[in-house]
Amino acid sequence: MKTLAVLRDLDIASDIPAPAVYEERTAARAVVYDAEGNVGLMYSTVHNYHKLPGGGVETGEDFVTALKREAKEEIGCEIGDIVELGYVEEFRNKIALHQHSYCYTARVVGEKGEPALEEGEKAEGFVTVWMPLDTAIETLTREMGNDVYLARFMTRRELAFLQEAKESTL
Repeated sequence: MKTLAVLRDLDIASDIPAPAVYEERTAARAVVYDAEGNVGLMYSTVHNYHKLPGGGVETGEDFVTALKREAKEEIGCEIGDIVELGYVEEFRNKIALHQHSYCYTARVVGEKGEPALEEGEKAEGFVTVWMPLDTAIETLTREMGNDVYLARFMTRRELAFLQEAKESTL
């Protein structure tokens, strides 16, 4: 899969030193399109940032299985027409995390449903929003200055995926 970005603390204007050891995490994410061509995003009403649906790949899961599960949980949708998009690697020093995010494009299959959010996601006030791809890129670009450490990584990661999705449709 094509590498789109490698993100480090310096990329988010953080000077936190690298830890001696990072925890490893692998995640699957998707740029999900609905029937109108809008992209599904999760919006944190508490911390004012958007992210793509997706999350950790559990033991025994492949990327597509994890992606389908996460899309159903986070944006309430079954997905299909799944195509590889790109990869982003993150080194988050503050929480000693080395994350590998594999992103795909996908389409909603059937009707949109209700998410089944985890407690942490509920605490962040996540809601699902749908918007045109260009609007999603503009929205996340405006959020680049968010003062929440994790949001600064997520915004850059998601922008890499959204910009690649736009280029792949041109």
